[in-house]
Formats: sequence, structure tokens, C-alpha cells
Amino acid sequence: MRANAILFWILAGFFAFSAILYSVWTSIDGNDPGVEWAGTVALSLTTVLAAFIAFYLGRVHKAQGAELPEDRLDANIDDGDPELGFFSPWSWWPMVLAAGAALGFLGLAIGFWIAFIAVPIVVIALVGWVFEYYRGNFAR
Repeated sequence: MRANAILFWILAGFFAFSAILYSVWTSIDGNDPGVEWAGTVALSLTTVLAAFIAFYLGRVHKAQGAELPEDRLDANIDDGDPELGFFSPWSWWPMVLAAGAALGFLGLAIGFWIAFIAVPIVVIALVGWVFEYYRGNFAR
């Protein structure tokens, strides 16, 4: 975690330098006098975001008091390998749910009536995904 905090502080410094250089460069450009504010603000906010993340990671590292396995030189690969849960490699329900969500967003972009078609597909996919281990070959 300490390495991540240092990395984000370096990124914050780089983005700050880039924002200053960008604002100076655009202000001395002969084609359009003045600072180009969209890029300057974007780079400045990127600096602030990287600094926020670096500060947060530094505070969490101090609060935990322990090193993560990836920060130790004597750690094994298995030390940082947590149990993430159980996932069905043969399940088709996530694809149906993604198609229903895509159809719902398409309804927001093109016509709201498409969302009325997407809602039943999303509901059926959610119910199917939740209850897939209650019936059939994989019932528990």
C-alpha cells in the first residue's frame, strides 16, 4: 500500500507539472491569445484526484499498521490470494442480464418505449441468476 501511495504522489506531481506547462504553452501560443481553460482545468483536477487518492492510501496504510503481502520482499504469491467467492463458469444469466441492461440504456438513448421491453428481460435474468442453483443438475 505504501508503494501505491508513493506512486500516486508521483502522478500528482507529474499532472501538476503538466497542468502548469500546458497553461503556459497555450498562453504563449500565437494563434489564440490567452489560456485554453478546458485542458488546464482538466489537468488540474486530475492533479487533485491523484493527490486525494495518494492521501487516502497513505492514511489507510498508517491506520492498518501492517504491510501488505505485495509490499514485502519475502512474501509468496499465495499470501495475497484471498478467496473471492464462487462464480459459475457455465452460467448464461449474466449475459442475458447484460443484454437487458444494454437494451434499457438503448431505450434511454433512443426511445423510452424500448425500456418497457428491457425491464421484463432484466427481471427474468435476475430471477434466473439467483435461483439457478435451486433446480436442475446443479441444485444444492
